[in-house]
Amino acid sequence: MAERRIGIIMNGVTGRMGTNQHLVRSVAAIRAEGGLRLANGDRLMPDPILVGRSRERLEALAKAHNISRVSTDLDACLADPKDELFFDAATTVLRAGLLKQAIAAGKHIYTEKPSADNLADALEVARLAKAAGIKHGVVQDKLFLPGLRKLKMVIDSGFLGRICSVKGEFGYWVFEGDLQPAQRPSWNYKAAEGGGIILDMLCHWRYVLDNLFGEVEAVSCLGATHIPVRIGEDGKPYNADVDDAAYATFQLKGGVIAHINSSWVTRVRRDDLATFQVDGTHGSAIAGLQECWTQSRVATPKPVWNPDIPQPIDFFAGWQEVPNSQDYPNGFRAQWEMFLRYMVGETSSFPWDLMAGAKGVQLAEAGLRSWKERRWIDVPKLEG
Repeated sequence: MAERRIGIIMNGVTGRMGTNQHLVRSVAAIRAEGGLRLANGDRLMPDPILVGRSRERLEALAKAHNISRVSTDLDACLADPKDELFFDAATTVLRAGLLKQAIAAGKHIYTEKPSADNLADALEVARLAKAAGIKHGVVQDKLFLPGLRKLKMVIDSGFLGRICSVKGEFGYWVFEGDLQPAQRPSWNYKAAEGGGIILDMLCHWRYVLDNLFGEVEAVSCLGATHIPVRIGEDGKPYNADVDDAAYATFQLKGGVIAHINSSWVTRVRRDDLATFQVDGTHGSAIAGLQECWTQSRVATPKPVWNPDIPQPIDFFAGWQEVPNSQDYPNGFRAQWEMFLRYMVGETSSFPWDLMAGAKGVQLAEAGLRSWKERRWIDVPKLEG
C-alpha cells in the first residue's frame, strides 16, 4: 500500500464555514484517519497549505490541526508546482478573479458557491476551466444532508406518485448585534462585499431543485431588507443594503411548483432550520437536515373545517419516520472525497462542476431581476 500526496492550496479557511466544514471536518479529518483509501489500496494524503491575510490566525489554525504549511502570499502558492488543487472559501466578490488566476496557473479547482457574484463571470470561469483542460467542482453540500438523501430515496421509490408541489422553509433569526452578538458576519448584509440572501441561498436551491424535483424553468422572487441597520464586528452600526429575506416561487420541468422562503429574520417553529415538504398524488414527505417523514395516501387524515372547536386531529402523529438505514458522513467531507477521487482518476466524472455552479448564479441573478422588475423571469438552459 502506497501513500500518494496531493497538495491543496486552501484559501480563505479562517472563516466559519472554511474552518469548520472544509478544514476541520473534511481535509483535516481525512488526514487524521491516515488519508483517503483508494480502490487499489493506496492512501491519498491531502497536504494543505492554508492561505489568508493574517499569518497569526493561519498559524494558530494550522497548529490546532497538525498542518505544517501556511502562507500570506497567494501568488507564490499558485506558482508552486507541487500544489495541484486550488480551493476557495473566501469572499464572494473576489472569487471569480481568484479562480481565473488559479486556472491560468494550471491548478485544478474546487470551490465554495457561488462561483461568482454575477452570471457573466461564472460562465467565463467555467469556460476558461474547460479550455484549460483542468478538473473542477463546486460545493453542493445540501445534496449530502441525511434528510435530503432520505427524501431522494423516497422519491426514487415511487412512494409519492406524481409530485405536485414543494414547499421549503429556511432560516432563523440572526441577531442584530445590539442585544446579542450576530451569529453571521456583517459582510452578509453588504452589497459591496457580496452579501444578500438571494445570492447566497438561490444558488443552493438551484441544485436542490434540479437534482431532486426537476430543472428550474422560471422564477418569481420578492426580496426584502427587513432590518436596515445592524451592528458590526467593531460594535458600530452599519446600513444593511441587501436583502435579508427572499420569498421565491419556481416552475420546474414536468409541472412541479416549488416555493421556498429564505430568511434571516424569522423565528423557528418547525422541525429544523430548513424543511422541505413534498406533496404527491400517492403520498407526501417532509425532510429536515437530518430526518425525513412520510405520509401515504391511505394514511392521510380527513380534516373537516370547523373553527368553532379545538382541532381534534394530531397532524404530527400521522407521519412515519424514515429510518437510518445507512451511515451519513459529513456532507462537506463526502463531496471532498468524491472530488479527490475524481482528481486522481479513480472516477471519470464529477457532476457538480463550474457549469453547475454557474446555474446557481444564473438563478440568483434571475431572482434579483424578478424582484427588481416585479415579474416572472424565465431560466433558460445554459450552453456549455
